[in-house]
Amino acid sequence: MQLNTESWGPDDGPLVVCLHGVTSRLGRFRRLAREALPGFRVVGVDLRGHGESGWSPPWDLETHVADLLETVEEPAIWIGHSFGGRLVAELAARAPDHVERAVLLDPALHIDPSTALMQAETTRLEARFGSLAEYVDFRFSSGTILRAPRDLVEAESAEDLVPGEDTRLRVHYCRSAVVTAWSEMATPAPPLPKCPTLVVLGEASWIPFREEPRPNVEIVKVPGGHTVLWDAYDETAAAIAAFLSQML
Repeated sequence: MQLNTESWGPDDGPLVVCLHGVTSRLGRFRRLAREALPGFRVVGVDLRGHGESGWSPPWDLETHVADLLETVEEPAIWIGHSFGGRLVAELAARAPDHVERAVLLDPALHIDPSTALMQAETTRLEARFGSLAEYVDFRFSSGTILRAPRDLVEAESAEDLVPGEDTRLRVHYCRSAVVTAWSEMATPAPPLPKCPTLVVLGEASWIPFREEPRPNVEIVKVPGGHTVLWDAYDETAAAIAAFLSQML
């Protein structure tokens, strides 16, 4: 499947492809592209079952990787957050020549099956909201956002919401696709990519990281939790920019 994409930066810059996590969408990387990576051709992708990409099954890891290879035909630098980080690792294992460098933002590599079950069951119960403010209140009350500025969360969440049949707002993703993704995240992950790799971890994240240090892997810890581009945008953006600076 050709996935929905949005591009930022010069057409002749080194290619960077950004993959969001479950329930999110490509707009989460717009600020990073414009502010921290101005010399790169950055492409944000809506994964299958999310945003403006197709929602049809199957939604397994193999299909997600096939979608990425069909959408981005040339080698690139790949950035992935959470489930997107898992997909970058899968892509590097299955098509290593396609991954020049990898940036894994609090990657979902080692999700315990009990955690995956809880998250999948929660996803099945679709929440609807009367306003953007109500949705942002919900996100903060969930405990998944620890230190992000409210105005940042509001600005980047606005395009995530669409009206349902009852005119109340819902987050624009396919629940079945996300339930499947949680199941896939409970399977054994591939090793970290063999190419130069940056791993950015939230110091208070609920996502475990168990990989042993390797010479090609740089690990940076930033304040806050799992959503590092919200809780620690400045620190995360600086780490990514420094890691990719030699590519210009």
